[in-house]
Amino acid sequence: MSKPKILIQLDSDAQASVFDAVVAVDAPVDQLLRHANVQISQVRDLVYGAMFTRGVDDLRHTAVFIGGSEVAAGEAILAQVRRTFFGPMRVSVMLDSNGANTTAAAAVVSAARHGSLQGATAVVLGATGPVGSRVVRLLALEGARVKVASRSRPRAEAVCQAVAARVPGAQLTPIETTSSGHTAAALEGAQVVIGAGAPGIELVSAAVRANSKSLKVAIDLSAVPPVGLAGIEVVDKAVERDGMICYGAIGVGGMKMKIHKAAIRQLFEGADQVLDAEEIYRIGQHLGG
Repeated sequence: MSKPKILIQLDSDAQASVFDAVVAVDAPVDQLLRHANVQISQVRDLVYGAMFTRGVDDLRHTAVFIGGSEVAAGEAILAQVRRTFFGPMRVSVMLDSNGANTTAAAAVVSAARHGSLQGATAVVLGATGPVGSRVVRLLALEGARVKVASRSRPRAEAVCQAVAARVPGAQLTPIETTSSGHTAAALEGAQVVIGAGAPGIELVSAAVRANSKSLKVAIDLSAVPPVGLAGIEVVDKAVERDGMICYGAIGVGGMKMKIHKAAIRQLFEGADQVLDAEEIYRIGQHLGG
């Protein structure tokens, strides 16, 4: 008889995410062990508990999911989890703090369905946040020319440097967008725009978006009014508006959920998988609409 699938949820917040727990149950896993307020000093013993309770051949039935609202904390936990492994003693692990990896993957998968991203010009607004910086990474991975837009040029430059270090040959341009005019200029000649700013902040007016005639795909990841890309409805899913294909946050959300569940299922296909943004994106590429 096969061992039950156990997912160990390591969450950096005071309360472990209910959202992530529900998705895990629906994935489904057989047993979910939730740990909140996880500190780096605790990670080793938590992972030892996952590794030393089953034989090497059965470790593929145990996996770790890293969540929480702070992406930097999640990245630090992931690094510590990986340092804990040795030899064949390891389990698969997935990072999706703040939903950043699955959301970014869903956005780029959605954009790619309407034309190749290789050589396309894409603008990422709110590119310095946890989701936006991952969208930049995935677009660069696909060979797009990415305009990395932020109200702070130094922060945009920092994202460009970080992504260039991970993606050889990345074509990145930092853009400061402190006015409507700056944003309109950034959109000139672009085929794709993805809004990944903070909730409740309009990044592009309806007029600027509609007048950006080169745009073929516009994706807004904010569900809180006012939305980031004005004139796009949160439920839009491949809806044509002003000559471009539009997605709202809920329209992208269905793909995000499919990717999240598929990634959890993949964790149990082997004990040696590390699912970060790029790996999660590849999973999304193989899913249907």
